[in-house]
Amino acid sequence: MPLNIIVGAQWGDEGKGRITDLLAQNAQITARYSGGDNAGHTVTVGRQIFKLNLLPSGLIHPGVIGVLGNGMVVNPARLLEEIDRLAQAGLNVSPERIKISASAHLITPAHLALDRAEEARRAGAGARIGTTGRGIGPAYTDKIARHGVRLEAMLDPEHLGDRIADEIHSDNEILEGVYHRPSLDLAAIAAEYADYARRLASYIIDTSLYLHQKLKEGAVVLAEGAQGALLDVDHGTYPFVTSSSPTSGGALVGLGVGPQFVGRVVGVAKAFQTRVGEGPFPTEVFGAEADRLRGTGENPWDEFGTVTRRPRRCGWLDLVLLRYAIRVNGVTELALTKMDVLSGLSTVKLCTAYTSGDKTHAELPLGPADLSPFRPVYEAIPGWSEDVSGVRTLAALPAAARHYVQRIQELTGVPVSLISVGPERSQIVFAE
Repeated sequence: MPLNIIVGAQWGDEGKGRITDLLAQNAQITARYSGGDNAGHTVTVGRQIFKLNLLPSGLIHPGVIGVLGNGMVVNPARLLEEIDRLAQAGLNVSPERIKISASAHLITPAHLALDRAEEARRAGAGARIGTTGRGIGPAYTDKIARHGVRLEAMLDPEHLGDRIADEIHSDNEILEGVYHRPSLDLAAIAAEYADYARRLASYIIDTSLYLHQKLKEGAVVLAEGAQGALLDVDHGTYPFVTSSSPTSGGALVGLGVGPQFVGRVVGVAKAFQTRVGEGPFPTEVFGAEADRLRGTGENPWDEFGTVTRRPRRCGWLDLVLLRYAIRVNGVTELALTKMDVLSGLSTVKLCTAYTSGDKTHAELPLGPADLSPFRPVYEAIPGWSEDVSGVRTLAALPAAARHYVQRIQELTGVPVSLISVGPERSQIVFAE
């Protein structure tokens, strides 16, 4: 079963990029299946730090092919910037290595303008969602409304300009009439997108057919999602969610392949909990406790958004939500990241259940959309003082750290197979 799926088991920012980078060593293809450049994956190789927003993390391995699936929405300007950045770093970014689905949808400047205008309107009403302003939601709205522009239109650059101009004209009416914002320059944007098309046309193929053929031949494909399960538009903390399906089911839809190929489903979770933007967070902590988990921002791997640089909200690991994510994704194993951050704490906590009134809930009664009635029930666990960044075997972890991992396994019913103890590619403990 050569299709292995990596999913975020929290609100995103779990460290999926480095786990993808690790597992890509044994894959021929890494395929991104959802989201757009609102996601950010960081891979650290020696002194080089690669920040990827659209391209799959596995591309850092020279022999791995990267696929951008039909479930994505693509800002071509950002994609070309990213391709050029990797080329400057010495990586092969030719069409032989990067395949883009003809069925993925384009993000336009109008989508960005609409996204920011709507978030500003929400903010005025005290109802911010906390989007990145990258046009993701409006692009998916156009897709579902069946008048979005797909990347297949880029195969005909001359007519693409007319298609883009038509869309911008319609969006201008909304920007001016609803949001009282200035209109966008139709001709300039149409010409800009025709230029993008000339550069990207050779990358665009039927990636569903390509992946199906490769899987039948026995290739190992690593499906890489963006964001996390708790931001899934169906299964997350609605309405504080993204506009796509980062869950494992979204991998099949977003790549156009069938379930017969699925092997491992690796759920990536931090050893604690973080969230960017608005929305419920039952185990959130504040003040010095939050600062201790977040870091100062001086290091690229501290808890600040890869895309926005917004400080992430921090809290203790929520096993109620983690069990939920394991269930909806069919997670077969967990990868636990940032264990090194917990070193030096005298006590660490696990949220094992919620209380609401006089009731205790080990599982969510109606999913995670409304978490406001619930309060966390904590299990306090002795911490450890040892620096674990140099540890490479489970046996070498401090006893208290091993106990922490064991309790997570016991309370979720899923084995922890990988433990990250630092940002470097080599700082991994193989727990199985």
